[in-house]
Amino acid sequence: MSRSDRVLADAEAVLRRHSDRGQSLSRRARQRRNAGLMRKVKYAFWAVLAILLASAVAGFMLPLGTTGVMIALGVMIAALLLIALMPTKSRVKTEALAATELTALPLKTEIWLENQRKALPSPAITLVDSIGVKLEILAPQLERLNDQEPAAQEIRRLLADHLPELVTGYQSIPQPLRREERNGRVPEKQLVDGLSVIDAEIGRMSETLASGDLDKLATQNRFLELKYQEAKELGQ
Repeated sequence: MSRSDRVLADAEAVLRRHSDRGQSLSRRARQRRNAGLMRKVKYAFWAVLAILLASAVAGFMLPLGTTGVMIALGVMIAALLLIALMPTKSRVKTEALAATELTALPLKTEIWLENQRKALPSPAITLVDSIGVKLEILAPQLERLNDQEPAAQEIRRLLADHLPELVTGYQSIPQPLRREERNGRVPEKQLVDGLSVIDAEIGRMSETLASGDLDKLATQNRFLELKYQEAKELGQ
């Protein structure tokens, strides 16, 4: 099997798996939160066990008495409180996207997008879910791509620069003004249009990677620069 055939087979397998599961971005986010809760439960179990064992060992050497028991309980409560305050939801800062390794960038971008959901209008949420699905498909394809190739740089620009600029530009506009026309444009419509372009572009990138035509990938989204420029102007 040739390299391009193997990549196509991988992409089709991911697509079939996605179709079978029907997972949305929000569902995968819930899975990550559930995993975070399970980690908290494990940490709490081991913390309580460690404190109980330490107290038992100390009790063999020296009677704890009421004061010792109260100290052990206090340490146990403090440990449980610290664990409870640990964030369950994964967080990715906007500026961290640019420094993320290419292979990890789709997942980091997906998590970053999920963190922005509450600040986005309903029409944009559907596009965010669609982008999340395409990012999951794109992720394994990037494992075969050299980070220094022009194609890799185009993918990084799209995910780490253009997409965050579009979303943060919209978020910088006061909420009452987001549906009002500004300089002949409506910010909310600009956001939805921009996300639609990025959603389609990620899909094209994935298809091009599957075909193995990296030169095409490095040049195909040049015509989108005007759209990206609009994204930069959103917050102005």
